[in-house]
Amino acid sequence: MSDPAVDVVELLVTARRYSEDRALDADDLPPRYRRVFWSEAAEDESGPGGVNRPLHVTEPNATTATGVERPWEAVSDLLFTQRTEFSGELELTQPDMTTEWLLERVDDDRLLSNPVLAKIAEEADAGFDVTHAEAREENRPIRADRVWIDALLDEYFGDDDEDEDGDDMLDLVTVKAPEEIEMTLQDLVLTEDQEGEIRKLMKAIEHREYLAQIGLREIGKLLFVGPPGTGKTTAARALAHELGLPFVEVKLSMVTSQYLGETAKNVEKTFEVAKRLAPCILFIDEFDSVAKTRRSDEHAALKRAVNTLLKSIDDISLVRDEVLLISATNHPDQLDAAAWRRFDEIVNFPKPDRQMRSDILEIITRRMEIAEFDPQEAAERTEGLTGSDLRMVLREAVLEALTDERMSITQEDIMDAVEDFEERDNLKNMDMIEGEGAEVPEVAGDGGDAHDHDDHDHDHDHGTADHSHDD
Repeated sequence: MSDPAVDVVELLVTARRYSEDRALDADDLPPRYRRVFWSEAAEDESGPGGVNRPLHVTEPNATTATGVERPWEAVSDLLFTQRTEFSGELELTQPDMTTEWLLERVDDDRLLSNPVLAKIAEEADAGFDVTHAEAREENRPIRADRVWIDALLDEYFGDDDEDEDGDDMLDLVTVKAPEEIEMTLQDLVLTEDQEGEIRKLMKAIEHREYLAQIGLREIGKLLFVGPPGTGKTTAARALAHELGLPFVEVKLSMVTSQYLGETAKNVEKTFEVAKRLAPCILFIDEFDSVAKTRRSDEHAALKRAVNTLLKSIDDISLVRDEVLLISATNHPDQLDAAAWRRFDEIVNFPKPDRQMRSDILEIITRRMEIAEFDPQEAAERTEGLTGSDLRMVLREAVLEALTDERMSITQEDIMDAVEDFEERDNLKNMDMIEGEGAEVPEVAGDGGDAHDHDDHDHDHDHGTADHSHDD
């Protein structure tokens, strides 16, 4: 458990050093501190807003930054702290004594989360194994903060009510900061191939300069293919969380919507905003919409939008622009050669096999209380279900238990929920007979493949499988 006094003193030491050391920039501050001291009026060449100097620590912003409810109470007994009654500002009276006191009470993990503190420890030769450079690498940059992203979007699109193009653009794109993505790669069950692609991507991002030197610029464009509910969107978001990158999501069906204005211009703006947010992940969902539009007799403006999209994909680069492009489709059979050749890697997201389903169930249930849980039995009964389906099964089991005033579930609850899910899923295949209601077919057996009828890729699913996944 964290010591409130150490938390508050760390903030005070960090604020003082950052205020005095012009060699430090906003990326040296932990994200939890940047959020408190962020100012849209700050002068920062890297983008809209930033963190002004000096940093003034007050009780309210100290509480926000550290989570300590009464920050002055936590440090008032220390010899080197004081509070200015008029302004409520907390200050240090003896910086050297404070630094020595703090370094005796922190560890490598805390230094990794605070580059300013890591620099102080490195200069003091305090015997830690963390360098300032390592701590900076460990912390996401300010450009990935929600406040910075919002400021950029406001600056780029403006707040002019007459800017219809900007309104269309914001309908087209969703931008998530890494802090807003709850799913992590550790929460997913990945196949060996998927893990391999992720490792290669991480290495490519780490060694962008080397790739540029040797002329390998056409890299970092992936296509995720697989049935709905197999985790394509979730895996892309989890990768953004893991890498600490903004996640720019575009549903391609919106591009082909005639309710959008100048769609070709909006496509260009999509890629432009990704470049401005770089480094980031640009995720294009429903990529099969490209093929549908190219084959159809739709309005010429929509075809221009699709052609603009394909050209924009050609022009963007992980190495040059620091944008990792990931597209996803539930219908790879609908893509033509022109669409396929835009990607340097194709990543398959199959339905999970039995071991994968068992691993997924263990992850989903790790915070649940279950009597004599046997994930292998449940996995045996759920052939053909996706990770998203399995989560729905567990949700049903939990809700049924709650109706019985129980906060724990049993293996029987889970198996009953599996049966209910199969019955509900078969309603999709109902043979509607006019005037006679509906004829419901018998429940499909274990080998049924009735779960491909979903039109959407769900968020709460597996990534796919690594049989050795640790919970």
